[in-house]
Amino acid sequence: MKLNKIQNFFGGNDRQGKKLFPKIKRQDKDAFIEAYDLYVDQIHRFVYFKINDKEEANDLTSIIFLKTWNYIQENSLVESKSLRALIYTIARTSIIDYYRRANNFNKVTIDDEGENKIDLEDKRQDLVHEMEINSDFGNIQKKLLDLKDEYREIIVLRFIDELSIKEISSVIGKPKNNVRVLVHRALKALRELAEEDKVEKNPNKIENKKNGKQRIVKTTKGLEKS
Repeated sequence: MKLNKIQNFFGGNDRQGKKLFPKIKRQDKDAFIEAYDLYVDQIHRFVYFKINDKEEANDLTSIIFLKTWNYIQENSLVESKSLRALIYTIARTSIIDYYRRANNFNKVTIDDEGENKIDLEDKRQDLVHEMEINSDFGNIQKKLLDLKDEYREIIVLRFIDELSIKEISSVIGKPKNNVRVLVHRALKALRELAEEDKVEKNPNKIENKKNGKQRIVKTTKGLEKS
């Protein structure tokens, strides 16, 4: 199953959100209720992947939308370009506050790649094809939970909820080039987990491949000597 099918399954398209945003800027309550229906599952999933507790995720998701509505009522939103980015920014801040209150907050940082001028091409990568997972959504979820927090977050934002590099930059507060680097690293880590899973499931197959390669090398050397 291709990546775009997974994105459609999870609800990554934001066309409707873009249409609602002008009304919400005018503090249209009905439009915000529509936005809640549009984004609630995405935000709940995002929160769950961060805290790994369904009941806490339910409560925190409700709080996030309440905070978002309060923020809209108290601010003009002139600087805000995307409703989705705004909600995810508030969600991320709320998750940090959650961990602080629980005295279990671990600050996550990455190297400032911007100083090293690393520039990666921003491509839509067919993650499912590369990992050969097909339609096993449970397997995808399990592997995401095995990733470190910053990688899990970036995979969900970029490839499941389909936020743009610009939106992610706004949500996590890092330059766009740093976001591209983080996406690249997260994909690499996820592929490595998939490869480890293959080895665990098919150890004999992997060993047979190694033995086959060794036999080829020995045969080639024998031909070179003769």
